[in-house]
Amino acid sequence: MLEILEYEFMQNALIAGILVSISAGIIGSLIVVNRMTFLAGGIAHASYGGIGMAIFFGIPIFFGATLFAIFASILIAVVTFSQREKLDTFIGLIWAVGMAIGIVFVDMTDGYNVDLMSYLFGSIIAVSRDDIYFISSLLFIIVTTVTIFYKEILAVSYDSEYASLRGINVKLFYTVILILSGLTVVGAIKVVGLILVIALLTIPIYIAQYISSSLWSMMIVSSVVSTFFIIIGLWVSYTYDLTSGASIILVSSLGLAIFMLVLKLRSRI
Repeated sequence: MLEILEYEFMQNALIAGILVSISAGIIGSLIVVNRMTFLAGGIAHASYGGIGMAIFFGIPIFFGATLFAIFASILIAVVTFSQREKLDTFIGLIWAVGMAIGIVFVDMTDGYNVDLMSYLFGSIIAVSRDDIYFISSLLFIIVTTVTIFYKEILAVSYDSEYASLRGINVKLFYTVILILSGLTVVGAIKVVGLILVIALLTIPIYIAQYISSSLWSMMIVSSVVSTFFIIIGLWVSYTYDLTSGASIILVSSLGLAIFMLVLKLRSRI
């Protein structure tokens, strides 16, 4: 397996995978604890609108996707607090509209023939050094924000009413969590793609829940588990010439199945 690291594109892929694993472990834990999986899915698919607009206006794709993801996160946060009963409908709407906007803008871009499947299902071996710098900056923002406001985020995640009584701005930190989720989604575009990103944000966390005693330890364990899945998935993708994002998620799913089987056997014993 080590011989594949002789190639620069595989080195870039491994670095990007580790960076995204850390982001996914941290934010995935918050998504699961706050029961935001469906909301994060809406943000992920809406981000495709930012990709299409970035292609049309000739700006960096990551930058366009980031702006769109942040906009979608804030919009979802506003609807969550103002019209919660209509949230499911709104998520479905922003999910569909975001992707439709992306497709329309790509159609209007003359001469653009890049394979957009790489943004939907990932293409980690196509990660460049510039991509790594961008993903690193997103990870820095995520780690810094969670570290500085860990107590507030912890309180909001586990008991929002108690947090409100303590004077914590619940709406603000709820929005912050959604925005960080959007940034994580953007960082994972090249690794697993927009379609499969939710699996990366939930499968390792589900495993980490059983072997963690706190939110902080869950973040660390899920980051390690996610890194393991990405490395094995990357090897499978390279060895058998398969789509990287799909390979990573299938490896993650297999890992989850084995973990659940072990738990079941252990409980019987």
